[in-house]
Amino acid sequence: MDTFKTILASASERKGGKRNVLSLLTEPSTQQQLEKLTDSDWLEEFTRKVFQSGFYWNVIDAKWHGFREVFWDFDVDKLLMMSPDMLEQRASDERIVRNYKKVMTIAHNCMMIYEVAQEHGSFSQFIAQWPTDDITGLWLYLKKHGARLGGNTGPFALRVLGKDTFILSRDVESYLRAHGIIDGGLHSKKSLVATQNFFNTLVSQSGWSLQSLSQLIALSVGDNIVHSVEAS
Repeated sequence: MDTFKTILASASERKGGKRNVLSLLTEPSTQQQLEKLTDSDWLEEFTRKVFQSGFYWNVIDAKWHGFREVFWDFDVDKLLMMSPDMLEQRASDERIVRNYKKVMTIAHNCMMIYEVAQEHGSFSQFIAQWPTDDITGLWLYLKKHGARLGGNTGPFALRVLGKDTFILSRDVESYLRAHGIIDGGLHSKKSLVATQNFFNTLVSQSGWSLQSLSQLIALSVGDNIVHSVEAS
């Protein structure tokens, strides 16, 4: 298994030096920043990622103003009062991408967010306080209690809103398989445990966030190589 230093060296060699690599990395939000997000922020991003799955993302983004109009800016309290018939009518509104099954996830995920908020004060507090050394546990929670939040859909939403998480992109998956960290289904329980343990080891070696480590691994593999190298 590669160490953090080995991965950093590999990425630096491929991307023109360590300085270039570091310039490409981003950091997650702090716990305090996460806790400032509203429940509606979470519902909106979950919905966006559900609709982006299987679609060109720019198509969904181009329609997003319409989504916000149709679903009251994803106000959780208002949407909780929307009847099934009204929700079904909204599913055929021309201002959105008309996909009945995906529209139905809004009500389900709205209820999940509401119930979590009742127990934890807000959905943001629940997310912010979830330990990153078990981030795949949070993925599984969203998959179990939410609608269509399995696979990379939940993790992508977490990343966008600032929760520290790695992403199982094609490059990261390629690295994990090439190094024998996983050998079965990408999102199987066995693979998720092995991947979490691997990232926890890298965190202990580097002190870096899961987000930066995930990005670093992606930079250390693949075909996109920068041939110019820093003088340092």
